[in-house]
Amino acid sequence: MDEPQKKISITPKRVREYLGVPKYKHGKVEEKNEIGITSGLAWTQAGGELLTTEVTVMKGTGKVQLTGKLGDVMKESAHAALSYVRTNANRLGIYSSVFKETDIHVHVPEGAVPKDGPSAGVTITTSLVSAFTGIPVLREVAMTGEVTLRGKVLPIGGLKEKLLAAKRGMMKTVLIPAKNEKDLTEVPEEIKTELQILSVENMDTVLERALECVPISVSDPEDDNKDERKLSEEESLVPQQKGNLTEPPFEVPNFPQH
Repeated sequence: MDEPQKKISITPKRVREYLGVPKYKHGKVEEKNEIGITSGLAWTQAGGELLTTEVTVMKGTGKVQLTGKLGDVMKESAHAALSYVRTNANRLGIYSSVFKETDIHVHVPEGAVPKDGPSAGVTITTSLVSAFTGIPVLREVAMTGEVTLRGKVLPIGGLKEKLLAAKRGMMKTVLIPAKNEKDLTEVPEEIKTELQILSVENMDTVLERALECVPISVSDPEDDNKDERKLSEEESLVPQQKGNLTEPPFEVPNFPQH
């Protein structure tokens, strides 16, 4: 005769007793808006994860340091992000002359966990612009997407898992590549209702949504000096005209006739 089955009430305490200590610690929203710190979204074997990217700049000689156990693809994404920022420096409110006298450190916690993939491109780019301009990143905005040298945002994989991670991490807004809109059909309606999901096609839109304010374009002093020198050279080539152009025309004197 079969023994009667026992009913067991599953509580948070019992889940911990049965499964043990959690193996994964999920990321949460930052306490405040900070400079150079951006929340990205990653896909892992355990599902989606909130992944923070930190960038700091310091006086140096133009060196770039990448830490956080990054894979080759992610390192390439970081270099592509830096190339985009350097190419568009003045437009992004950064003096291009600072790169040769500044060292850059890009770090992705947790340092012991391997990380790879191109989807951190928008995150690294945003952190770089924030670090160089001093404009904080909005803490409740998360993002994912690959970035090209022209600033185009390319599609990524694992969107459903990443949005679940954003919801779990208490994010309010998520920036996704425009070409991933079709994948939203796989995302539960509850998640789409509670998150503000915005499609982006380029870094200009990302920065408008992610930073506290839009960077104001600048002009390098070196470029201004070049323009002044060029103008002076052009003026030196123009033939100098004698006399004052505002003087009345010369009149022939009227001599008396004999």
